[in-house]
Amino acid sequence: MTQAKAGRGRIDKREAILDAAFTVFARRGYNQACVQEIADEADVAKPTVYNHLTDKETLFREAVEAAADAVGAQCLDAIERLRDPGADLPAALTDSARRLLRVCASEHARALRSLTYAQLAAFPDLVDSVQSRTSRRVAEALGDRFARLMLAGRLRTTDPAGAAEQFLALLTGPLESRSRLGARKVPAAELRALADSAVDTFVRAYATPVGAPDLT
Repeated sequence: MTQAKAGRGRIDKREAILDAAFTVFARRGYNQACVQEIADEADVAKPTVYNHLTDKETLFREAVEAAADAVGAQCLDAIERLRDPGADLPAALTDSARRLLRVCASEHARALRSLTYAQLAAFPDLVDSVQSRTSRRVAEALGDRFARLMLAGRLRTTDPAGAAEQFLALLTGPLESRSRLGARKVPAAELRALADSAVDTFVRAYATPVGAPDLT
């Protein structure tokens, strides 16, 4: 086996362990989960887990951060259409909003929030780490998209970061309420209605009329 393949195999095994760890922690909680169960889930020997991640605390932290990276990447993909929204900006915003809510309401994202807040006392810095990988990362990217749309006269000229914050709040605020802070699975039709309502409010506040200059 070449050195490159060996390195790739080690990375793949580490990723499999982190995926398995997140699954077990989400199912059992931090205190009830054991390393042997994680090893069984990953289909590796228990010493292999320790070879890659030194202890249960490190395993939990890195599993949660890896899950946050995955959720953040899905959210970024959801707003990719806003790079080039085409002629129908409300349609592009609606598509992105619906996709964002599907990601945020997914079982993976709900488990991530639940685990992070359940272990707030033991891992007080983990909330900030998760938010930097998810909500703040998405807000920054969305602010960049909105800045470009403002320069193009498609949105009212204002603080793009503030507009991004408002857009996300219109989505996540009602989602948190409807999902009872993640305890309830929100039906797809309800998610679409939340997205459509958020976009309608946002467009009324920020969009410029087609063909009209933004004089603010």
